[in-house]
Amino acid sequence: MQLEKGAGFASFIGISKPMREVYELISSISASDAAVFITGESGTGKELAARIIHDRSSRSKGPFIAINAAAIPENLLESEVFGHEKGAFTGATGARQGCFELANHGTLFLDEIAEMPVALQPKLLRVLEDRIVRRVGGSQGFQVDVRVLAASNQDPRKAVEIKKLREDLFYRLNVFTVTLPPLRERKEDVPLLVRAFIQEFCKKHNSQAESCRGETLKLLSAYSWPGNVRELRNILERAVILAKGAWIEPSHLPAYVQNPGASGMDSNAPHSAGTTAAEAEKELILRTLQETGNNKAGAARRLGLDVKTIRNKLKAYGMR
Repeated sequence: MQLEKGAGFASFIGISKPMREVYELISSISASDAAVFITGESGTGKELAARIIHDRSSRSKGPFIAINAAAIPENLLESEVFGHEKGAFTGATGARQGCFELANHGTLFLDEIAEMPVALQPKLLRVLEDRIVRRVGGSQGFQVDVRVLAASNQDPRKAVEIKKLREDLFYRLNVFTVTLPPLRERKEDVPLLVRAFIQEFCKKHNSQAESCRGETLKLLSAYSWPGNVRELRNILERAVILAKGAWIEPSHLPAYVQNPGASGMDSNAPHSAGTTAAEAEKELILRTLQETGNNKAGAARRLGLDVKTIRNKLKAYGMR
């Protein structure tokens, strides 16, 4: 079931109580121009929630610009957010608009805000307060009219406590809070999501698959989904591609979904004797990335590493 189709919720699927509460809150706050902080685990749909808020607002005809602070190298992030003038730094061969200018008269979604360098956060706060953007290397300010939505995979209050997120910035962004539930807390929505994803990927891949076997659906409903809806979506696309007939069989699912206890997908499981430290580290990183739907920021937090370390490790493994 797609609740309130035609009213901005067509992409959010679910009938569970936690999701109904999310729909109700978004319905209440979308029309305002207030800042919203969206929280939830990796893969729960934070950017989707931000897009729905934008689509239901008076700014819906304006641009929706999304930027992930964890996905952009620290030395480039300031330019991405605020823009730069020609000659501002090596390689700045021309002037460039930043996200605030691009989002003018629309909505700016700042994902993984807690990953933004602390030194950059006061500049962001200043723009939020006076609505004037100054490009890197520039002296002239630009007035902007932007609604800001922010998001984080981690508890923002904890990020404030450990000094990763400035307290004044958090309170400026946290007029309203939308908390998206993990999939394991709304298991009754799994069959609805499965049906929707099968339909989507059958069209995309010209597949004949129509539905899941009962045993397949039981396995999908029993799995804990550490990567949430993103992980379910990826697994269903894989299954649709593998399916040769009308049914998705248990064998079309990854081994760790078919038999979680025997698959070794537990990040804390011991490694076999003879495994080198480097091999064990690589295996753990790749497993954790798989569990988080290939979300580097989510994997980094789960492993107690920073995102740059994950990127460097993947580069060393010859992987993107």
